[in-house]
Amino acid sequence: MSYDISANTRSLYIHWPFCPYRCHYCPFVALASHDPFMERYHHALVKEIKNFARNYTEKLPLDTIYFGGGTPSTYPDHLLLDMFAILREFFIFDENTEITLEVNPGTVRFEQLELWKKLGINRMSVGVQSLNDSVLHKLNRLQKATDVYSLLEKAPHYFDNISVDVILGLPEVTIAEWKQLLATVVTWKITHLSMYVLEVHDSTPLFFNVTSKKVTLPCDDDVVDTYHWSREFLESHGFMQYEVSSFARAGKESRHNTTYWERKPYRGFGLGACSFDGISRLQNEKNLMKYLESIEQDRYQPPFTETITKDQIYAEKIMLGLRRIKGVCWEEISSDLSEEQKEKVTTVIATLQQKKLIVENNGRLQLTPAGLVVENEIITRLSL
Repeated sequence: MSYDISANTRSLYIHWPFCPYRCHYCPFVALASHDPFMERYHHALVKEIKNFARNYTEKLPLDTIYFGGGTPSTYPDHLLLDMFAILREFFIFDENTEITLEVNPGTVRFEQLELWKKLGINRMSVGVQSLNDSVLHKLNRLQKATDVYSLLEKAPHYFDNISVDVILGLPEVTIAEWKQLLATVVTWKITHLSMYVLEVHDSTPLFFNVTSKKVTLPCDDDVVDTYHWSREFLESHGFMQYEVSSFARAGKESRHNTTYWERKPYRGFGLGACSFDGISRLQNEKNLMKYLESIEQDRYQPPFTETITKDQIYAEKIMLGLRRIKGVCWEEISSDLSEEQKEKVTTVIATLQQKKLIVENNGRLQLTPAGLVVENEIITRLSL
């Protein structure tokens, strides 16, 4: 199975897996202490991109490009220059294309900001997470609050579209400290904020530390109450919620992430990257050496491919649609359901409405503020 080049692909994801350290809560395809492989990986990445682009007789126009990681702010300057030369050779994009680079404080040389701007990068996503150095260091995230302040003082001179990530529910962070963090964040010259609730993923160091009781997490009720307070606080400062974890000033919603939520086609390149053509989903090799060697030897095939079934399409539309504040169109998600399935789902919806977890508004199903914090449970109950 291969990606359908007739799909209306307007978004690229480029994965840079290298990190100076690996955070204890990180579930992503990320590699610490692998810097000697950066150049070799870059050349494999370029080859993968070229092989895809050569399927088209004309340059593909792009709406978004996203450099994720890992820590893309560690992408060496000369290699990033080469990457953009390749992208411009095979694709069409300009200042209206949203081009995002994920950045970790403490990894940025400030002359890089000027280079990134010249290359055409116009959106930064900064991993702040917390301003408590001690808490972060215990989770093996080795940045400092001073790194964050320094970066967010200089970055607005180069970029007028800056997003920051923060994590709610970190161990040892009091409610008062969290509120002070958000009070500080809203004073920065940023346009977007992603507020994630800490998840403990299997087989991460955090998972083992929580299981062994070396680390104690805040109680769920406190996290839920703080999430509600945070929503209201951010909206009172002009950051409107448009997705479970996403808040933006008017017109500054993430166009790239919206591609995922709307199930539009996208192409991912690099270690573990995913692609979707509207019908099929692919995921790249997650093992670095297997990825490198197979591309270098012209025998690369994604190890995971699947054609999406009708039931999976329904599940994805529910999951991705209900994440968004605008919700999901009932007619759209129910059109392919059998009468029996419709009856089952409408019964569940009625129960959720009685519990004030979901509402119907002009034919769209929307989670209430109470529903947003138990989104995963609701999606499970709405499954076929």
